[in-house]
Amino acid sequence: MGLPEADRNPIWAERLRQCHQRVGDSRGLVVEGKITRMIGLTLEAVGCRAAIGGQCDVISSSGEQIESEVVGFAGESLYLMPTGDIRGLEQDARVVPTGRVCEAVVGDHLLGRVLDGAGKPLDGKGRIHAMERRPLTGKVFNPLTRTPIREPLDVGVRAINALLSVGRGQRLGLFAGSGVGKSVLLGMMTRYTNADITVVGLIGERGREVKEFVENILGEEGMARAVVVAVPADNTPLRRMHGAMLATSIAEHFRDQGKQVLLLMDSLTRFAQAQREIALAINEPPATKGYPPSVFAKLPQLVERAGNGDKGGGSITAFYTVLAEGDDQNDPIADAARAILDGHVVLSRRLAESGHYPAIDIEASISRAMNEITSKDHQDAARAFKHLYSLYRQNQDLINVGAYESGSDERIDAAIEAMPELESFLRQDSNTPVSQEESLSQLMALFS
Repeated sequence: MGLPEADRNPIWAERLRQCHQRVGDSRGLVVEGKITRMIGLTLEAVGCRAAIGGQCDVISSSGEQIESEVVGFAGESLYLMPTGDIRGLEQDARVVPTGRVCEAVVGDHLLGRVLDGAGKPLDGKGRIHAMERRPLTGKVFNPLTRTPIREPLDVGVRAINALLSVGRGQRLGLFAGSGVGKSVLLGMMTRYTNADITVVGLIGERGREVKEFVENILGEEGMARAVVVAVPADNTPLRRMHGAMLATSIAEHFRDQGKQVLLLMDSLTRFAQAQREIALAINEPPATKGYPPSVFAKLPQLVERAGNGDKGGGSITAFYTVLAEGDDQNDPIADAARAILDGHVVLSRRLAESGHYPAIDIEASISRAMNEITSKDHQDAARAFKHLYSLYRQNQDLINVGAYESGSDERIDAAIEAMPELESFLRQDSNTPVSQEESLSQLMALFS
């Protein structure tokens, strides 16, 4: 077949090529654009087309390529968010859509490794030879195919095992302000929880915590069956979001292999704040205390990926830390997280300041799966414990100032008598695990 007239004529061929660069070409020509404006970390490009979530290479005059992702568009403009350093970028830099979307590198070769948000190694142990990839966004699960939560999970923490029992495949939030022992409690559960694989996502936290977590909390034995995704606070917001999604994708891979996976995400709040930065940068209007609506859409999309798989498959038991800014438990992210998680453990600054560790506020905490995985005797004992503990706390001021007279109320007398044993039960040394069986037997002993 002969060439079309336009392709045989050099002048028309050049005009046709320029037209293809402006409006695209179904025959596969690369359509380039250019950067026209930069506001904050958002790049505005014209002259090219790409889908939301698509990757583009921004090429500077020196030839350096900067990876970016399409996060929005308006008219003929694309809004791009870079995933790396943008120093040296100038106006009119070339933008080349790659036609790809961000993917997660998964496989057994990741065990024992520390990765960044792009899946590249941080531990200096050489390249990661990937054989399998999966989309960062995961796949939509049919809720009717999920295995129900029926099996208790031993986390090695007496207060949680006995009073806030966790089921395999449950998603639990650790709600805390700064400096109340959140990282220590997370480390205890990392070391003592019975799981085949541990996936840790350190998202938006201090950089020094990465080395401490790997060496002091996981150690060599723990790292042998763990994967750590570390994206400290100095990374771009898009990279921080990718880090949380990458950790979840890796956990999904091992779950699909039938493994029992423990996913630890520190923190869910930093993930939400990264999405807020991106949304505000592309002029999405803030709705709730400065958080745009897309933030509250992204949270369940991430959290719902954890949990049990199909019948006969594996599970992802997930613990997400949620930072309560100013110890405000009604913070928008904390409030949204409580609605989509299967329970929450609240850490109290009042208890931490009094030297009570772990500083779990039993009155404010709950496990929504506890009734499905524990016996009636266990549930009755846990309710009796909480009743006595709450009764004492409600009357603590009267008791401390001597305004309460012994014998005035039998229930309060019983709470005062039992309080030393209740507090001793809730305290635990971080280096001493307490199994599920021990926790239950000690709880029953309090009411025998």
